[in-house]
Amino acid sequence: MVETVYTPNAPVSKFPISQATKVGNLYFLSGQTGVDPVSGQLVGETIEQQAEQTMRNIGAILESEGLDFTDVARVTCYMSDMRNTPRFNAVFERYFISSPARSCFAVQELPRNCLCELEVIAAAK
Repeated sequence: MVETVYTPNAPVSKFPISQATKVGNLYFLSGQTGVDPVSGQLVGETIEQQAEQTMRNIGAILESEGLDFTDVARVTCYMSDMRNTPRFNAVFERYFISSPARSCFAVQELPRNCLCELEVIAAAK
């Protein structure tokens, strides 16, 4: 059975998607960006600022289910410019201390012209 996950502490999409879904003990988080959940606006203009907000959004969704970043098994990163990777990684490594599996792709464009978007799969203990 698929359950929908929602927290007011992370952005809500205008599209018919959930912040995350739960299947058994697995959590599949929809792509998160650097959008502030209160204002609905993209935070900052640098990769560091947007990545920080993206991590806060992911953390809020995980926390709403009693999880944290150490429960993350897989991350897929989308970036608009791979030259930002070293600066993005500096933020990433502060949050994902358990070194989950990861793929990182350059894409032509992301929603709202943001600089990064992350999808996450986590597992409850």
